[in-house]
Amino acid sequence: MIWCVEDDASIRDIELYTLRSTGFEARGFEDGGTFLTALETERPQLVVLDVMLPGLDGVEVLRRMKASPRFAPIPVIMATARGAEYDKVQSLDLGADDYLVKPFGMMELVSRVKAVLRRCQPAPEDRPLTAGGLTLDPEERTVTADGARVSLTYKEFELLRLFLSRPGAAFTREQLLSAVWGMDYAGETRTVDMHIKTLRQKLGDCGGMIETVRHVGYRLEART
Repeated sequence: MIWCVEDDASIRDIELYTLRSTGFEARGFEDGGTFLTALETERPQLVVLDVMLPGLDGVEVLRRMKASPRFAPIPVIMATARGAEYDKVQSLDLGADDYLVKPFGMMELVSRVKAVLRRCQPAPEDRPLTAGGLTLDPEERTVTADGARVSLTYKEFELLRLFLSRPGAAFTREQLLSAVWGMDYAGETRTVDMHIKTLRQKLGDCGGMIETVRHVGYRLEART
């Protein structure tokens, strides 16, 4: 869930629409006080916080967040006015993870959100991942299917690692593109389909565990 704190309703609506259309859940707030109250009961993955807000400005909201052990770990991207260098420096010094300079494009917003989320994710464990007859060792970067070693490309390996890390979870093609190809990849979703096809073939009988979820994408269901 991405929270956007922006007093301009038209900008806030565009931010929320863009984030939702690119696969995120998003919620908007028009002032810092309402946002801080909501934090008492819910926890977002990341906050996009405008500096210029009525009442409590964004810098003060950021200061209060970072002073709280409960809220300090939440990543924050500050939105600052063009030329407001002091706001940028002050925000970064207080613990902001990134900043956007207004006016900014919506695709830049999405790219910054994805980049900060990746940086702030806990490091994945290097323990082997298993499901059915599949075993993937992240440290050795090896894969076996029913005991036989399988040679995968980098993208195929990362796709399989994502599936094995969350067995049973359905991923959209857009989510797979973002997670494996990165935020700047401009390819089409059929790229995912082609890689899934070759991955299934290489995994042999185990490839059948990668199921197509109609109108959604793909998931891995471990066989019993």
